[in-house]
Amino acid sequence: MVTTPANPDYQRIAQAIQFLEVNFRRQPSLEEIAAAVHLSPFHFQRLFSEWAGISPKRFVQYLTADFLKARLAEAAPLAEAAEEAGLSAPSRLHDLFVTLEAVTPLEFRTGGAGVQISYGVHDTPFGPALLAATERGICGLHLLHPEHPDPTQALAALHKAWPQAQLQADAARTAPLLARAFAPVAGQPLHLLVRGTNFQVKVWEALLRVPVGQVVSYQHVAQAIGQPRALQAVGSAVGANPVALLIPCHRVIRKEGILGEYRWGSTTKKALIGWEMAQAEQHAAQLA
Repeated sequence: MVTTPANPDYQRIAQAIQFLEVNFRRQPSLEEIAAAVHLSPFHFQRLFSEWAGISPKRFVQYLTADFLKARLAEAAPLAEAAEEAGLSAPSRLHDLFVTLEAVTPLEFRTGGAGVQISYGVHDTPFGPALLAATERGICGLHLLHPEHPDPTQALAALHKAWPQAQLQADAARTAPLLARAFAPVAGQPLHLLVRGTNFQVKVWEALLRVPVGQVVSYQHVAQAIGQPRALQAVGSAVGANPVALLIPCHRVIRKEGILGEYRWGSTTKKALIGWEMAQAEQHAAQLA
């Protein structure tokens, strides 16, 4: 069994995000937030600012329904959004450069027979994650619970998705791949290998066109794949995404500006969206 110790810093970040979300309307003080995560105001402010790059109060503003609805109203069609964001430009900080390949119909039917999958558990800015990869690319990235990072369920999901593949723990092989997710290398995109239906793959390809710091609705995604009425099916495909972060299903929210459900937990979704918006804002300020 592969295990990793819980990251106390991210645990406190997640607790703070939960506290801020619940108490946002009454605008809790820095002292209150710090007390909720058992830190002094000074240490908490420093911890949060080092993680997000902005203050806790500014961070939670990104998560309000009014703010998110405004961002949805600004969202361009996904093809245009990707072009405007310059996703292929190496100067874009924090963008994830990925290419996606789907298994062949025969490989899909055989459940990954003959495929060797290496996996390892590693720490990320959002807590521990299990990354799985074949020789042809990353096939799974599962975010684990920050307080109880037991990979048992993630491994079970990996085995269910690739029932005939051979799984082998090899953190030395997967660590460099995960590092590149947060420090992209120009000209060296991360390659993904996914096993899904044709519809699911279309949805996942559409998600790759959502820029960092932007959110889209399920309607946006449905329109992008040419099936504007298939909202329920789109939602199911988004929820079945096997590669967290790299296929950014967390950037899909409800049209009312509500974040909605997330396979790896609602707090993690808040953390991902707020963190990315902060990074995008800082990058835009640097270019101004």
